[in-house]
Amino acid sequence: MTTSTPERSGPSNVWVSKDVASGWQSGAAARGQTLGPATEQMLDLAGVRSCHRVLDVGAGTGEQTLLAAQRVGPGGVVLATDISPSMLDRAREAAHAANLLNVQTRVMDAQHLELESGSFDAAIARLSLQFVPDPERALAEVRRVLKPGGRFAVMVISTTEKNPYRAIPQAIASRLAGRQFPEPGPGQWALNNPAALSDVYRRAGFREVEVRPVIVAWCFPSVADARRNSEESQPPLMKLLAELSERDRAAAWSEIDRVLQAFTGRDGFQAPGEFLIAVGTS
Repeated sequence: MTTSTPERSGPSNVWVSKDVASGWQSGAAARGQTLGPATEQMLDLAGVRSCHRVLDVGAGTGEQTLLAAQRVGPGGVVLATDISPSMLDRAREAAHAANLLNVQTRVMDAQHLELESGSFDAAIARLSLQFVPDPERALAEVRRVLKPGGRFAVMVISTTEKNPYRAIPQAIASRLAGRQFPEPGPGQWALNNPAALSDVYRRAGFREVEVRPVIVAWCFPSVADARRNSEESQPPLMKLLAELSERDRAAAWSEIDRVLQAFTGRDGFQAPGEFLIAVGTS
């Protein structure tokens, strides 16, 4: 496993710290429950199979990395890249715990892939492309390192209206912080329009581009558990709340809890969500 040191700037900074990596990993079980079938669909669309070399862009703590590694088997390799060394440390530990010797990690900026052209059979990016300052450049870099006919599949979150559990708390915190919501530019809510996502793929030179919505449900035993997951695995939200005074922060959480209470019933907390999965051929 090798590492290199990328430049870290812009909104991606929020993901680099060890605390964020730890929190993101703590939310792995909830993401697995909610996004498991969608992640398998992403891997299917990328064509990940036995003996493949697979690139995982913005791998984070590596849940989807391990799923890809299981698919490619001992004859294949999955390279997990991310700008956060702390995230990749967690991914490497998880691969070791799962006895997956075919996982490699490398700290790398998606916009500047220090990789040989035409060296991967497939590529994936789950919940990362929207945070890249120049997604077209990142897509062009991925296309460069794919073999001819290789496919790149990504997952991003859909619109704020279709994702109340993620959007409502951020909207409340943004209002109290005097910030626009959603803010323009890269971030959690970028690339949430199918037409825009298709367009950036095509501008980067991909063909046979397809974007499909996937409906999910966020399920927790209670509002308190849903809030805990937000605290652990929603760095953009926590960054907004950190900008508030102690009084406004308490008011924000009170309002968040009150609004999220609408999603509770006999079976606990259940909130709808929607993600987009896109794929293109190099």
